Formats: sequence, structure tokens, C-alpha cells
Amino acid sequence: MKIELDMKSEGIQFNNHSDLCIGTGRMGLALQENYQKQLRYVQETIGFKYIRGHGLFLDDMAIYHEYQDKDGKTHVEYNFTYLDLVMDFYQEIGLKPYLELGFMPEELASGTQTVFYWKGQVTPPKDYQKWTDLVVVTLQHLMERYGEDEVLSWPIEVWNEPNLPGFWENADMEEYFKLFEVTFKAIKAFNPKFKVGGPAVCGGVEETWHPKFLEFCREREIALDYFTRHFYTIDQPTVDGHYSYTTLRNPDESLEELSVTRQTIESFEEFKGLPIHITEFNTSYRPDTPLHDTNLNAAYVAYLLSQLGDTSQLYSYWTFGDVFEEMGVPFTPFHGGFGLVANGNIPKPTYWTFYFFKQLYPNCIYRDNNVIITTDKDKNVRIVYWNFAEESLKIHFKINGMKGTQSMIHQVVSPKTTNPRKVWHDLGEPASLNKEHLTLIKQGAQPKLISDLLKDGDFEVEIKSHEIGLITLKSVKIKSDRGFYIDRI
Repeated sequence: MKIELDMKSEGIQFNNHSDLCIGTGRMGLALQENYQKQLRYVQETIGFKYIRGHGLFLDDMAIYHEYQDKDGKTHVEYNFTYLDLVMDFYQEIGLKPYLELGFMPEELASGTQTVFYWKGQVTPPKDYQKWTDLVVVTLQHLMERYGEDEVLSWPIEVWNEPNLPGFWENADMEEYFKLFEVTFKAIKAFNPKFKVGGPAVCGGVEETWHPKFLEFCREREIALDYFTRHFYTIDQPTVDGHYSYTTLRNPDESLEELSVTRQTIESFEEFKGLPIHITEFNTSYRPDTPLHDTNLNAAYVAYLLSQLGDTSQLYSYWTFGDVFEEMGVPFTPFHGGFGLVANGNIPKPTYWTFYFFKQLYPNCIYRDNNVIITTDKDKNVRIVYWNFAEESLKIHFKINGMKGTQSMIHQVVSPKTTNPRKVWHDLGEPASLNKEHLTLIKQGAQPKLISDLLKDGDFEVEIKSHEIGLITLKSVKIKSDRGFYIDRI
């Protein structure tokens, strides 16, 4: 395969929003030291703008409380101690929260159904006025602490996957629509500048929940700010012990779901052009899937990142790290968790997918199913490539307009060069890592770096199976010190 193009090629449409939002385990985990170490690492090396996760109103955040006075009358009080600690930390490392409103405080819940190891309450509020008071008072507190303009820049989403009975009692569509309407209108009445979206549903409901939700918003004159949904790309997993194993779908088949969502939105005159926010995406929707820790996952997600901006204005990878306890505390460092980073601050292969996409220059001059080529104003070139097929792929690059000598810095992430899970396996799969283990596994988690000098932007790359890479080309003039000759050494 040969790719030949001119540096003066007109820009190719490529919307790279890969660093706009990242997912997190429940908010209360942000109080843990290990969580903070992982998120600091991700922010310092990649740098996301927003962070979105569950648990704002879970009881471990301790915000909502009811008590009875001496006359037996029930009162509500709020405690923002832990919320302030979490939000201060996010502010410190340059993150804005994407506020998911959920789950239900136990004292406010109408039932007893919970989800996950940490028992998130998923029943409607027993009193909708107390629910909207909780939302508004929380936003008011945040604005007083962090400033009105700052908090108004934080997107808001109402609930999480209400189309699933595990996340919303009986997956009751009408009850969710009620929750959304009263919440949306309460927020807008408090301050109409807030941006609020929903319905935060998972895939497979493009023909049901999507149009019905938009019909409801139209009937109730709800001026939705954006449409939120989730996006996963696997078939039904098989569970074995602590792990689930699955088959990846053809990515184009999964991406077609997003096209259907886009078409549905465009079919409503009131909502034409409405942004789509994918507030969760990954390959598997389970945090016990060994696929997440692999080079295949990295290459497959690279293809998704090259495509998601065609339909969606925000897409948030689920999640930044493996401090995550939906199914309990993990037994081992490589347990198939969602994170870009394994416990011990070990970057997984998919971490480098996001790191590489972050390095891309603003102007795209070429894009296909395996390669994106970008340039900057100084005519430097950056290329990201990927290959999730089982066969290798050879590409001959010829970039016309690059004259003279170019420095090529080539970073390679493949099963043989960058595979921390394999190093861990070859060390005997220790459940607890000592310092030696951690040092070796981190060494095995780094990309292979190849440097070279090229002439006239002409070179060839063999992309191995499940490999991703970043190539940087810059014109250079060698200015050797007097008496230094590299070939004479």
C-alpha cells in the first residue's frame, strides 16, 4: 500500500475530540490516594477537559440528610464536606466535572433496589420536590465556591442508563421522563445558562428510547441542550470465574448505531444539529474483561477515535483508571478493568492510543481506516496509525513538499514492544506487586522508540497486528560540533 500526498493538500474533515472528556469510577473514590495518583498521571501526560462518572448523590458522598425535630417534623440538611474535597482536587489538576445527577440518596429513595458492590440506589425519589431542591442547592453551593461562570461551564446529565432495569427501577420510561422534566426545568429556573442533557441510555434502543425521548421533549417544550447516550462494541459476554470474555463486533456495525441516532435527531425540526455526547464508551461494558488490557483494545479504540467525531461532539472513554469497584475490589492488577492505567500507575496499551491522538496537529491532510496524517503551521507532520486486523500491513509513505532532511521519531506500541499484561503474566501473575515487579512491568509498558533521518518525506512502515504508532517528522539541519563525525565513531 502506498500513501502519497502533498503537504499543501486541502484539510480533510477530522474532528478530534479524544481529549475532551474521560470517565471515572464513582465520585467517592476520588478521596482515595491511589485514585488521585492515577488521575494526576493521566492529566499530566494526556490532559482531559472534563471528567464524568456516577455517584454524586450516593450516601458515601454524604450530601443529603433527613432528621426529625422534637415535634416529629422531618427536615432536610446538606453536607458538602466530601464534595468540596473532590471538586477542589479536580480543579487543582485542571479538570471540570461533567455532572451526572445520580444515584438516589437512600433517605430520599422510594424503594430499596440498588446496583453494584457499593449499592447505588436506583429507585425514583419519594418526593420530587426534595429531589429538585437537592439538585439546585448543590449547584448553588458549587457556584458560591467556584464561581458562577466556572460552574456554568460544567455540563449536566440526568441519571445513567434508565433504559436498563438495573439502573432505573423497572426501566420505567415514563417515570424517567418525569424525572428528566422536573430536573431540567428546576435547573433552568435556577439559572437558564446551565446546559442539561439526557437520556444517557446505552446502545440497542435507537428505535425506541431515542425517538420517544425527543417526542417527549418536543411535547413538553423542553429545549434540550444536547443528547446523551453510551456506546459499547461487544456481543454478550461469557463469564468464567472473576472474568468475562467476549467477541468484538465489526466497528462499522457499531458506529452505524451513532449514525441512526444522528438521523433520529435530524428528523426533529426542533433538534436539528443538536450535539451528541457519548458520556461512556469502550469495547466491553464490564470491568472484568481482559480485552481491556490488550493491544487489540488499543488498536480497535484508535479506529473508533478516528470516527466518533463524525457524529458526536463529545465522547468519554470509560474510564481513566482501574480504581473502580462496581463488581467489588479487584483481585489482581490486570483484571480487565476499564482504565487506561492499571493500579500502580501502569499505562496500558490503550493509554497510548489517547496519548498519540492528543499529539496530532490541527490540520488533517489524510485519513483512512488505518492512518491519520496531520500538519502544523510550521509544516511538521504527525501520523497516528493502527491495525486491529490479524495480518500485518505495509505502507509506503511519500509526503511531497518535505524537502531536504527530516528527523523521524517513531513510537511503536505492539504486543511485542509494549505489553505490560504479558510481563505481569511472565512474572507469574502476582496478585500483589512488589517494587521489582512494578519496575519491570512499567518498563514493559513503554513504547519502543525508533529514530531515523529521512530524505524528502519518503519512508516505509510495516504495521504489525494489533499495533499502534505515532510518527513525528520535522525538517532538520545537522550542525555538528567541530571534529565530530557520526559515521567515524
